[in-house]
Amino acid sequence: MAIDFIALMNAAGADMVPSAGRMTEEDAEALLDAYSQAVVTVAERVGPAVVNIAVVQRRTVRTPRGQQSFDAPGSGSGVIIAPDGYILTNSHVVHGASRLEVSLADGRVAPAGVVGDDPATDLAVIHTDAAGLASAELGDSERLRVGQLVIAIGNPLGFQATVTAGVVSALGRSMRGQSGRLIENIIQTDAALNPGNSGGPLVDSRGRVVGINTAIIQGAQGICFAVPVNTARWVAGLLIKDGRVHRSYLGVGGEARPLHARVVREHGLAARSGIGVVQVFAGSPADLAGVKTGDILVTLDEVPSASIDDVHRFLSRTPMGSTIRLGLLRDGQLLTLRAVVTAAPE
Repeated sequence: MAIDFIALMNAAGADMVPSAGRMTEEDAEALLDAYSQAVVTVAERVGPAVVNIAVVQRRTVRTPRGQQSFDAPGSGSGVIIAPDGYILTNSHVVHGASRLEVSLADGRVAPAGVVGDDPATDLAVIHTDAAGLASAELGDSERLRVGQLVIAIGNPLGFQATVTAGVVSALGRSMRGQSGRLIENIIQTDAALNPGNSGGPLVDSRGRVVGINTAIIQGAQGICFAVPVNTARWVAGLLIKDGRVHRSYLGVGGEARPLHARVVREHGLAARSGIGVVQVFAGSPADLAGVKTGDILVTLDEVPSASIDDVHRFLSRTPMGSTIRLGLLRDGQLLTLRAVVTAAPE
């Protein structure tokens, strides 16, 4: 039995929706405008601030004839965040670069240099002396909502100024950076990314940068990730000021180890695993506090440290110079030591 959907909609009071028979060209354009006009406006506003980054990295490989060095070309994207030439991109795009060039939206090509990079968050800042630069506005990634429209702009596979659109698929993801640390609060999106998009901006419908595109899952469809702009803003400020991000440092090498149920029960521990200390670096805060190889770290300021990631999270939010309490198991006894955390060495 055929159903007249237009009649049903009209009967339900949907007279505001034009029927197929009554739809004019203006109606059709109006239906497309809400989405397409947002993408067009963003592309026109932010596109001039997006650059292509050409990178040359000096690499060394071991061969039967000894070590051989060669220049490896690469490329990525970046977004100009200040009209005086500061450009935000990914650490993995520019780390170890011996030469950088940026291609601007107006066709100019200019040399650039690395101001600083932070592999722990896969972010970097580079600088060019080119004049007359457009810059993008940074937004607030804390205000993002799942399902929100986002637009990615970059240079995938060398195709400059490519625009893709999608939605925020999820928030609060975690992924591991080049340094092994977890990058938290990652944005997941289905706005298509490809090699070369790395370092380009993820933008909301008002043209504000809300993330820096950083990774895709090879072989997956529509699973892409961006570092939130609130993290990028903080990291960029430190890189411009100091050339690096200083993080609190404890000075131990360790591995996760399960704890016997009897030990957990006897000491009233909140987690069933801790960090077995396999190395204590000489002169480090842990060394000065009296930590020894073979100890098992179970708490930091009473917070359970069940994994290496727990330690990284704790140190990331602990100001340098702070005195922290280390809960340790040594020969079956629970000890509390105090350590003053310092900046990680170069």
